[in-house]
Amino acid sequence: MEKPNSLPFFLCVIVLLLHVSNSQATTSRDSIYHTFLQCLQSHRNQQDHFSNIVYAQANASFTSVLRAFARNARFTSPFIQKPLLVVTPVSEHHVQATVVCAKSIGVQLKIRSGGHDFEGVSYVSQAPFVILDMFNFQSVTVDLQNEIAVIQAGASLGQVYYRIWEKSKVHGFPAGACPTVGVGGHLSGGGYGNMMRKYGLSVDHVVDAKIVDVKGRILDKATMGEDLFWAIRGGGGASFGVILSYTVKLVAVPERVTVFQVDKTLEQNATDLVVQWQQVAPHTDDRLFLRLVLQPVVKGQKTIRASVEALFLGEANEVVTLLGKEFPLLGLKKELCHEMGWIDSVVWWANYNDGSSVNALLDRNHYSVHSNKRKSDYVQTPISRNGLIWIWKKMTELGKVELVFNPYGGKMNEVPSDATPFPHRAGNLYKIQYTVSWQEAGAAAEARFLSQIRMLHSYMTPFVSKNPRSAYFNYRDLDIGINSHGKDNFQDGQVYGIRYFKKNFERLVKVKSEVDRENFFWNEQSIPSYPIKA
Repeated sequence: MEKPNSLPFFLCVIVLLLHVSNSQATTSRDSIYHTFLQCLQSHRNQQDHFSNIVYAQANASFTSVLRAFARNARFTSPFIQKPLLVVTPVSEHHVQATVVCAKSIGVQLKIRSGGHDFEGVSYVSQAPFVILDMFNFQSVTVDLQNEIAVIQAGASLGQVYYRIWEKSKVHGFPAGACPTVGVGGHLSGGGYGNMMRKYGLSVDHVVDAKIVDVKGRILDKATMGEDLFWAIRGGGGASFGVILSYTVKLVAVPERVTVFQVDKTLEQNATDLVVQWQQVAPHTDDRLFLRLVLQPVVKGQKTIRASVEALFLGEANEVVTLLGKEFPLLGLKKELCHEMGWIDSVVWWANYNDGSSVNALLDRNHYSVHSNKRKSDYVQTPISRNGLIWIWKKMTELGKVELVFNPYGGKMNEVPSDATPFPHRAGNLYKIQYTVSWQEAGAAAEARFLSQIRMLHSYMTPFVSKNPRSAYFNYRDLDIGINSHGKDNFQDGQVYGIRYFKKNFERLVKVKSEVDRENFFWNEQSIPSYPIKA
């Protein structure tokens, strides 16, 4: 008698085990859905209908809802762990109930406000989790009499700018240049843009806020207290609760502003241009923001293109005269300048070169989703000409990583480093953003491009801030360190916390320990609480 072939039998066992495992997983997910929904229903009032705001994995709309605001294709792979549920509240009470129920069930809650989130922290996790997607909280209420706006956390910066412009042509708000950035993350993490040298950061203009705390209570500035109000203006909201809205002071903008872009390659003396940029950009008139973008390109041979992108809160004649004296290597001529209303400059800075009108600022999908990685640094001493030449060599060898230099100075030098959790104020000449993007699929491509940006970041060590080597919280970078949510949580947090917040980290931990002692609101780089003594 022949012995049975053991291979098919073995395969059958594997298939059976996988079927059982998948069945158990499906049962578990269904159980979580029903348990969570029952909990929500127990907290409902007469107006609440929870069933149409909770999306389980079996729901036909689950994938589209999940991916709607996943702005990094690295984290949309079928192999990435998905949330058990996505909750899309339409009322403040929905948010309160979701917090209470997630805490009672013991599942991680990720809070997403529809922005960029470079590392996917708001919609990816290794632990079982639920996403609280604040997308429906898009209201922007502008009060010109008091020169304030109440902005819900799920609004985009484009919506904020548009709603202000609807009411006034001489008011604006100092925040990011990309209209699809979400308010919840941008304002809670600091928020900067091309008016920062005149008006400082977005958080410098926050005068009130509403937050749902770990107990499900809705608090404003008066009821949350000064410490928590301080923490959520630059220390990240998701470590302390769920931000519902921010109230901000508007700023004055002239009826006409000026924008321009000047490009030069190494063959056109770009190196000396960058040397002079470092001498001018952080020290010039605070109405002028001169961003410098450095890109490796191939023009017959490998070279570097240096692009100066500018916003001047004034007319063209004045900025041409100013830079003719201060920045002669730029060679700015009036014909390179464009005068326009402030809202049109927002569209220009967004690189909407497709004929889009200001209505495009309301389109949250006006954004190409591709794979990307970001890093950041701060420069406190000008990089020498020889140092720049060495950097160009490394950039052209690596291939695709870009550097963006954002100048400081002006108002940034006047605000104390502990006024908000954001500590990077006086003493910094400019911030560097490292960026690499790619469309190629697969692990090999991802590994190649991640290696490029990590290598360039390493090469830059001699030129940037030290002890600590600082980084910008809103350019979240998980290479710096991971919150394991284990017994060493506090030690984990120190690794990235000091880099992002410097001396302010200690106060943030103190606030966290007071308002969320058991660390319910945690993520891969959240503010930890002090260890709980046994």
